[in-house]
Amino acid sequence: MSRTVQLVLHYDGARFAGWQRQAAARTVQGELEAALERLCRTHVPVVGAGRTDAGVHARGQAAGVRVPERWTPTELRRALNAVLPRDVWVCAAHAMRDEFHARFSAEARRYAYRVGTDEDAMSPFRRDRELAFRRTLDAAVLDAAAASLVGDHCFRAFAVKGTAPEDDPHRCIVRSAEWRPRAGGLDFVVEANRFLHHMVRFLVGTMLDAASGRRAPGDVVRLLGAPDNSEVSAPAPPHALYLDGVIYPAHLYLSPA
Repeated sequence: MSRTVQLVLHYDGARFAGWQRQAAARTVQGELEAALERLCRTHVPVVGAGRTDAGVHARGQAAGVRVPERWTPTELRRALNAVLPRDVWVCAAHAMRDEFHARFSAEARRYAYRVGTDEDAMSPFRRDRELAFRRTLDAAVLDAAAASLVGDHCFRAFAVKGTAPEDDPHRCIVRSAEWRPRAGGLDFVVEANRFLHHMVRFLVGTMLDAASGRRAPGDVVRLLGAPDNSEVSAPAPPHALYLDGVIYPAHLYLSPA
């Protein structure tokens, strides 16, 4: 007998070649599967809610596993945290219904991109976790650009070409998108039913260029629905991007999340 468990993960992406298992590189999925094999004495596949690229962090990545029934979520979390490397931590574990699938059951995912705007953003304690941006930013341009993303749009202009089939409409339903001021900078927080490859980083790069005068203020709106990504700004670097959460229907939890 086995049980289905959702693991909620934090990880520092700096020393990982991304989420997905690779034969010759260190990945988050690979470390989790190695830890589970050590505990369960058999290979246990780990299914993630989505892939994160090299250098991208997580404060709420979700993964699904099926483990022997003797492993309760509480005991599995405690045992995993005892054997996982220091840059991966299981912050929660939930008993799920058997039909739960970490990727396909997700209703939405939430990302945050951290931008430092003060001089201290260059501190070694911050520059590896947020983007130090020293140009003046027009908050009104940022807010208008973020607001324009909410709804059902084609994001072909904000995706790496070829990472989705050409017949894929490249449409995403954005539930919320906003720039949140904080001490020393601001964060772009966005939640959507799906994200395309590098989509958040392309959006951040283009919005920062527009708000700092490097391109027209209305370019984000103009690019929504564009036929390709030929006019998009360079993607913002990965080290300041965080997968902050994955949302699932409540009925899939066997106990309140």
